[in-house]
Amino acid sequence: MANLLAGETSPYLLQHADNPVEWRPWNAEALEAARALDRPILLSIGYAACHWCHVMAHESFENAETARLMNDRFVNIKVDREERPDLDGIYMQAVQALTGQGGWPMTVFLTPTGEPFYGGTYFPPADRHGLPGFRRILLSVSDAWATNRGEVERATASLRAIYADRNTSASTSRLDANWLDASYRGMERRFEPQFGGFGGAPKFPHAMALDAVLRHWARTGDAHALHMVRHSFVQMARAGVYDQVGGGFHRYAVDAQWLVPHFEKMLYDNALLVRLGVHLWQATGDLEVRRVVAETLAWLSREMTDASGGWYSSLDADSEGEEGKFYVWSLAEFRAALGAATAGGALAGDASWAEAYFGVTRGGNFEGHNILTARADLSEAAIAHDTPAAVPMPSPNALGEAKRALLAARGERVRPGRDEKILASWNGLMLRAVAEAARVLEVPEYRAAAVANGEFLWREMVRNGRGFRTHTRGVSRIAGFLEDHAAVALGFVALYQLTFDRTWLDRARVLADSCVTWFWSEGGQRFFDTATDHEALVTRPRDISDNATPSGISLATELMLLTAELLGDEGARAHALTELASLAEPAAQYGVMFGHVLGAGDLAVHGAIEVAIAGTPGTPAFDALAHVAAQAYLPSLVLVGGSGDDVHGMPLFEGRQHASGVTTAYVCRGYSCDAPTTDVAVLRAQLTRATRS
Repeated sequence: MANLLAGETSPYLLQHADNPVEWRPWNAEALEAARALDRPILLSIGYAACHWCHVMAHESFENAETARLMNDRFVNIKVDREERPDLDGIYMQAVQALTGQGGWPMTVFLTPTGEPFYGGTYFPPADRHGLPGFRRILLSVSDAWATNRGEVERATASLRAIYADRNTSASTSRLDANWLDASYRGMERRFEPQFGGFGGAPKFPHAMALDAVLRHWARTGDAHALHMVRHSFVQMARAGVYDQVGGGFHRYAVDAQWLVPHFEKMLYDNALLVRLGVHLWQATGDLEVRRVVAETLAWLSREMTDASGGWYSSLDADSEGEEGKFYVWSLAEFRAALGAATAGGALAGDASWAEAYFGVTRGGNFEGHNILTARADLSEAAIAHDTPAAVPMPSPNALGEAKRALLAARGERVRPGRDEKILASWNGLMLRAVAEAARVLEVPEYRAAAVANGEFLWREMVRNGRGFRTHTRGVSRIAGFLEDHAAVALGFVALYQLTFDRTWLDRARVLADSCVTWFWSEGGQRFFDTATDHEALVTRPRDISDNATPSGISLATELMLLTAELLGDEGARAHALTELASLAEPAAQYGVMFGHVLGAGDLAVHGAIEVAIAGTPGTPAFDALAHVAAQAYLPSLVLVGGSGDDVHGMPLFEGRQHASGVTTAYVCRGYSCDAPTTDVAVLRAQLTRATRS
């Protein structure tokens, strides 16, 4: 029989609806049941694409004996961390304090009032590899609850102190160029020169940190900073962490070379990497970078887009019970796919060069199979093949043809599961990336996708100025968190700068106001992740670091700065500067974990590059000037355009209407403005000077 998860909409929770464990969703009824039964809560937190979550489910939650122990001794609650980042953040703090590390699946034992007293991540069913078995943990914890409440109370008291420490006011630091430079030097020290990125295995993309490094290059001209970003992006794009056949990045690599990924694909990773790629293309004009951006957006359109315009959350690592099975190739499978294409005419001539190009061998590079890479260029691949016969050079279009043939062959396999819930904050991140790609690369399909997503988010996930967290099969639910409001608002700002449709800016302002109304504490002078009317938890969460995704605090801080620039809201600017001062010290010490904070800090310290185009969007003269602004890498760009009512209330347009119907561009930075211009060449020169002034 199905348990109480059967009525949920989260694909992750529904995966556990038929477990013999009597799972409950997190709600008031579950907490009341724990109090009434005087039982501890067993809280299990994971997500649909999590490989080890599936392993623990198969080993323990589907096991009748283990389920009996859980049902007899605990109130069991299952949470999708993507739906409830507040609960995930609160209890991850406890697990990290108890064990020194975190991750998923997360297993936490709570008192009936929700206070944690013991926890960990993955537990095997029996003692193994130095880890205690899950059944032994269940017996020990339930015995402690029954016979030694004093020990439990001591554990909860120590964790209460951790929450209190996290919520005390941070020291403030001066916001200046020295702070940003110190943060950059810290990231430079952590840079791994051979394969790029930061640190060793496991290796995460850290796209926000790389974006902050690229900002440093734009401001200083430091060639090594540009090398750090381009080398890291290209090394990822040529390795196994990038899907060479279907586009899109996997979550992270288990090795330092980016070769073997954790095979799940997350919407947020790809949103952050697409946006980084767009910026890197602006900075370098590198065609390889542009190709990777285009392939990733093709994957988004092909595999992750709902008919409503929303974007799905993730693809599993596993298919047919094996991690990565969908993505890896034997030599025979690879040859068969390209051989069929060659015979059918899709690939003219001999395609054996592709084995060298994609690094395919008989022995493989991953458990006897091949994870495809692209570390040799086509000319090298044509001469590096390990057969004595000469390998013919491929045709100019051969690589694209080979990828299409491999994608078609792979499409016949059993696909990984797809988590089809639509999360507001992740969609906001991707909306910003797609809108920027549309503006910079000028691809109509990107523009259409961005507008469709924006319309969906406003129509389905915002009510009376407040956002929902999640949307699944036509139902929006769970009150949005700070990150949801701020990320969607930033996406709307990007849509405005793409379309110059004032509607999007007004919608962004609505959500920015909600960030202040519901998430800003006047007493504490800071943002919190949950709204003032959110359910009472053991602490009010406030996650300050940019981990896999930007924190709600850093997103809201940037949004406040942009609101001040675009609409003259100096109260919003004051909120942003207060937050940044409190975050400056940890950001200087741990820059890799504060990449988005540093981007907002760069905007605050050095000011915006303000570009106002007075005229009618869509006319040739207007679009020519907007094109120039789109091609330049201007990380602190604040772009506005239009005339009449469409620019009412925008400080950048005060006294700057186009005269005599002539479209005119105005460029300002740091209280200094260039002469108005109608000439694209002059505008290009002005923007070049403004970048490092």
